[in-house]
Amino acid sequence: MTAPAVSTQTGDGPAGDGPADPTAAPVVSFTDVNKSFGAVRAVADLSLALHPGETVALLGPNGAGKSTALDLLLGLKNPDRGEVRIFGATPAKAIARGRVGAMLQSGGLMEEVTVRELVGLACDLHPRAYPVDQVLAASDLAGIGDRKVNKLSGGQEQRVRFALATAGASDLIVLDEPTTGMDVGVRQAFWATMRAQVEQGRTVLFATHYLEEADAVADRVLVMHRGRLIADGTAAEIKARAGARRITFDLPDGADERQLSALPHLVGLDVSGPTVRIRSDDADATVHELYGLGLYPRNLEVSGLGLEQAFLALTDAATAEEADHR
Repeated sequence: MTAPAVSTQTGDGPAGDGPADPTAAPVVSFTDVNKSFGAVRAVADLSLALHPGETVALLGPNGAGKSTALDLLLGLKNPDRGEVRIFGATPAKAIARGRVGAMLQSGGLMEEVTVRELVGLACDLHPRAYPVDQVLAASDLAGIGDRKVNKLSGGQEQRVRFALATAGASDLIVLDEPTTGMDVGVRQAFWATMRAQVEQGRTVLFATHYLEEADAVADRVLVMHRGRLIADGTAAEIKARAGARRITFDLPDGADERQLSALPHLVGLDVSGPTVRIRSDDADATVHELYGLGLYPRNLEVSGLGLEQAFLALTDAATAEEADHR
């Protein structure tokens, strides 16, 4: 995939070059947004702002409210309370002006048309469209433009959805699980295209279950849990906020999980054969007591948490805090 050429319009056109500027008017703002479905509160008191030139990952376990938040952002659902704005306007107005491109998991694609016809329709409808051949090339679809949409593989369908989201010079690109079904090479090319978009001042918001992808790509990470925003910062800040370190070692004579579970400052414990993985909020004290138990670990490593482990620590802590307040 290669990035389409970028328009240099002003006013309602795309943002200018340069990195994210937190002092600039927000691209997206959620203010005390709430949305419920019956007794289920899908989004609770959500307030946040996104700025030009940011790449933002939206993380959360199933049921966290990510998809509902994206639906509210795109005007597919209305909040019960609170306000959502894109470039200071309602989502409907911002989308009508061509300022938003979206790639969603939900919803099907037109089937009895070719890839070129479907992408061409998106280009015809976009107020600031790119040429259809340019969009097909940028999405790595030029070689299958004459193929019917219902004959595509899962990864090819994802590339079509990406083409529809980037058919014109939108200033905000919203992606829901964008690389599902893509192989490694196509995934790398996809993010190279997105980086080129961001370098032109566009803002990218993507929801993903690939935490290593968020760690590698995002300038900023948002973590949702049961409708609430529980963390907002860089990947490094999220890792530091988890407040735990990872201890890995082998016990050649076998591990007694009950004995290990009594170690101090334990946040998490996983035993797989002779290999032990521990999350601890005071690694020095945990390792000291490990030797105090008369155990002699081999291949001992102490390191900071990766984003995946930090994510699990934060969501586990949020679950425990909710249980304490019941």
